[in-house]
This record gives sequence, structure tokens and C-alpha cells, in this order.
Amino acid sequence: MINIRKLESDLWESADLLRSGSNLTSYQYCMPVLGLIFLRYAYNRFKMVEAEILKDRPSRGGRVMPVEASDFAAKSALYLPKEAQYDYLLNLPQDISSVNLVSKDNHVMTSLGEVVNNAMSLIEDQSEQLVGVLPKNYADFSDEILSELLRIFNNSALDEIGGDIIGRIYEYFLNKFAKSIASDDGVFFTPKSLVKMIVNIIEPKSGILFDPACGSGGMFIQSGDFVNAAGMNANSTMTFYGQEKVEYNAQLCLMNMAVHGLTGVIKSGDEANSFYSDAHNLDGRCDYVMANPPFNVDKVKAESCESARRLPFGMPSVNKNKEVGNANYLWISYFYSYLNEKGRAGFVMASSATDSGGKDKDIRESLVKTGDVDVMISVGNNFFYTLSLPCSLWFFDKNKSNETKNKVLFIDARNYYTVVDRTLNEWSYWQLKNINAIVWLYRGEIDKYRALLDEYKDTLASTKPFNEQIHEISEEIKALRLEAKKAAEDAQRREKKRVQEEYDAKLAKLDEKLTVAREANWLYEKFKDGVYQDVLGLCKVAYTTRAAQGNDEGVSIEEKGWSLTPGAYVGVAPVEDDGVNFEERMIEIHRELLSLQAESNLLMDTISQNLKEMGL
Repeated sequence: MINIRKLESDLWESADLLRSGSNLTSYQYCMPVLGLIFLRYAYNRFKMVEAEILKDRPSRGGRVMPVEASDFAAKSALYLPKEAQYDYLLNLPQDISSVNLVSKDNHVMTSLGEVVNNAMSLIEDQSEQLVGVLPKNYADFSDEILSELLRIFNNSALDEIGGDIIGRIYEYFLNKFAKSIASDDGVFFTPKSLVKMIVNIIEPKSGILFDPACGSGGMFIQSGDFVNAAGMNANSTMTFYGQEKVEYNAQLCLMNMAVHGLTGVIKSGDEANSFYSDAHNLDGRCDYVMANPPFNVDKVKAESCESARRLPFGMPSVNKNKEVGNANYLWISYFYSYLNEKGRAGFVMASSATDSGGKDKDIRESLVKTGDVDVMISVGNNFFYTLSLPCSLWFFDKNKSNETKNKVLFIDARNYYTVVDRTLNEWSYWQLKNINAIVWLYRGEIDKYRALLDEYKDTLASTKPFNEQIHEISEEIKALRLEAKKAAEDAQRREKKRVQEEYDAKLAKLDEKLTVAREANWLYEKFKDGVYQDVLGLCKVAYTTRAAQGNDEGVSIEEKGWSLTPGAYVGVAPVEDDGVNFEERMIEIHRELLSLQAESNLLMDTISQNLKEMGL
């Protein structure tokens, strides 16, 4: 498993090297470093697509025809001319002037910085949306520093991580460069697992997707992957629009989309301040809205918001300075307003917004009464990369079935996650699937749930009950650990490390298999063959109003004072009985303590006697 934190640390050291050789500010040198990461990542994707193209490439006279830009366009991928490919730059001689390199503008290049600038210009020629976006100030740095950076970023780990790596690394840089920037106005990079959850529940297929706080474009990337995985072409079926107030973020978004072969229209700067501007005129037109907006923003000009409209439920509270003191419900109102008559929205929001009072509560009541609130998910601490911040995922659907129209599914996932390290949690692949499965069953999509069970069985290569598989794998692990211990003891000294590594690899595979079996059993024991039911401490379906509930059992959101906090509905899961008698166990512990104390006293007596004999 890749140590992402170490990778980030290495990248930071390289950025610091760049800084030490220049007089640029953190803003100025951050972008060139990210440009090199972009170049490295683009090259990796280029080679992958090239291999796909060459598999079925016709040949003439025994010679395979070379790939062309049009081949990459057909696969919605970014073509890289030879002079813009990472290995070309990496393998240039130290003395650039000795090889008579000429730029695209017929200028003789005498430094590595000029060559890298030229590479960026060549890439911009391949993508209209990248024109003027990529950094081209590499001539400000010495050849020695740039050469070292190229070497450092030639790291295979970048290939293996995949996904929105630019966004993640970018946020890490911001945090290291200037912590105040990373948290300005509540802006934080959206963790990949949260983005995937939003995309999986929204299920984009075709139409307009809008992210009014698009950052580095993670929502677009995951949506594109989702659509392509379904056998469609994201660029053909989807239209991506984004707004981003911070220019650097917008540049990163365009870079990220380009390397993933996606096209979109991204606006930035003052015209893209979503509080005051619908820059793309998308009010009421969007099939999908996805976002992780800045939380708890204050000092938003109320009059400018009112003139910008998109407030179907009215304004949140306005203070004496004619400002909105907390803009969370501005965002929520905007997201709803952007949807067309069949649109879906999914977004990250501060946990406090689910039951905030005053005018927020009035807006929330009006929103619930539309019947379009679909799913609410509570997310625990440490999902965000740079801070511990619980949040909620909100989902709207203006085309709900008759069965779910006046209902909301609440999921409390605060205690369901995988620990990455001491300060970071995430949802694994299977955990994402399991939470998604609860939504499927709520929507009546039983076939998807059963397909997931089949995927579990295929992965485990067994049709035995999942609880039986857990027991068998656990016993296999125990036996293998004993075997490993004996093998290491019996091995010759110089062979011990190799033997241990071989067994560690086998144990890692079994541990992974055990994890899959446990996740499968977690899901199956709750919903068996595919009937949704409320699970105490996990999920609950509530009616929107008392009128919608009628004489049915259950609870309405109206009864709960229009709260949308999942914990208020799902309750607390019972603590499982581990079968241990408390009194008997306490007696055993007491005996163990007395025994340890006696051993300690004996040891102290022995030490004292030895000291006396030594004359001390």
C-alpha cells in the first residue's frame, strides 16, 4: 500500500527546493510545481491510452502506424506531442544549448525552463480549454532546480494513486504554504470518498452538471468516470459547467479535466462569485448539481443576493449591516433553484445546518414540504484532509417515485468508515457500495443490491454464507501466523527476512479477503435478500409531514421540528453482548493484578539484594 503522506512530504520538499532558488511568493511558486505534477500525471494517462490504441493498430509493411492526436480525441484523452512528454524532458542533456532545440515559435531555447514553457504551450495547443491556463514561468528557475524537480516527480506512486491527485496535492501545498489560505472562508478540498458517494447516489447519465464551487474539479472527474464506466462517453452525454471564485482553483480544475479527457466551461474571478452571480444562466436548467461549498461563510451582502435571485424559499437571516451572517442556506437554496423539473442535487454541508434555527428552520420546512429532499447522510470526524470536521451529505431529487415522494431516507454513517491513519478516515470501496445499497433498497432497486451480493461472492470465490467465510478465513489466518512464526524461527539468519516477507504478503491477502467477507456480512445480515428495513443506529425512513404519514407507523419530520439530522431519527444501535460475565471477568482481572504485583515485589527485592552485594 502506498504511503500517501510520505509522497506528499517528498513533494513538499521539492517545492521548498524550488522556493529556495527563487524570489517568488508561495502563490507564485505553488503553481509551477503543480504544473509539473500535472505534466507527470498527463504523461502517465497518455501512455495508458496509447497502449490501448496500439493494441488494435493496423500495420504497413510490418510497421505499426504511429498514433496521432485524432486517435486520442476519439478516446476523449489529451494528446501529448513528443516535446511535451515527461520522459523527453527528463532525459534532456544538462547543457540545453548544446542540442539546438527550437520552440514552437522558432525560438532557439538555451535553458530547461524555456523547454518546459514550450511543453506547456504545446499542450495548450491540444486543448482549447487549457489556453492561458498552464504555468509558463519556468525560465525564472535554474536548470539544476528544474532538473531535480523532474527527477523527484518521476515517481511511480503518482501512477498508482490516480483520481483527483492534483486536488489533493494542491490542498496539501496550500496547507504547508499558508494555513490561513487553506481554511479561508471555509474552503477545503473535498475528500475522494465523499465525492464518490455523492456521484454514486446522484447517478449522472446525461444532461447538464453544474458545480457552483468547483475547486479542482473532483465532482466532474468522478462523474466522468461514472458515466464512462456505464458504457457511455461523458463528453458526448454530459455538459460540465463550473464556477470558482479563486483563479488558481479554476486553473487546477481545467488542468484536471483536461488530463482526464473531459471538456467543460469553467468561469472564475469576480463574475464567478456564486453568492452574487449565476454566471452560466443555469437557474432551473440543471439535471445535476454537485458541490462542496465553503461552510459558514459570513458577511455576504444581502441586497446583492436578492438581486441575483435563486432564492425560492426566501432570504436567510440578515443582520443590521444588511449582511447574511451564515450563508449555508444561501447555498442550499441555490442548489435547489438550479435544478430542472427532474433534477438531482448532492452536496456537502456543515453538520450544524441540519437543525439550525431562525429563518434557516423556515427555509428547511419549506424545502421538506416540497417532497424533494431524498437522502440525508451524517459523516463522522476526520474525513477532511486538514482538519477534524463532521459534516452531512444532502440529496435532492425532483423526480422521486410515488413511493418515496413524501419520505426521506436518513443514514447515520458516523461510525462506519476505514481508518487511514490517526487523523484521516475514509470510506473503502466496499463501504461506499454498502451505503449505496441502502439507498438502492429505499428506492426499490433490488436488482442493484443483488448484483452487489453477487460481486461479493465472485470476489470471495465462494457461495458459502458470509459469516461462515469469516470464521474459515479467520482460522486460516491463525494457522498461517503460527506457520510463519515457525518458518522464521527455522530459517537461516540471512533467509529470515525473505521468509517473513513472503508470509506477510500471504497474510495481507487473507486480511484483505477477511475485510471483504466482513463487509458482505455487514450488509447481508441487515437486509438479507433485498428488502429495505429501518436499522437501529444506521438508517430510518421518515415521512415529510404528519399529513403524509397519515395513520402509518413511523415518524414525520414535522414531528421532529423540521430537523434533518440523521441521528435524531435512526437512534442508537444496541451494544452487542460479547458473552462475557462482567463479575467473573472483574474477579479474573483482580487476580491478574495481584499476581503482577507479587511479581513486581519479588523483582524489586532481587534488584535491592543485587545492589547490596555490589556495595551500592
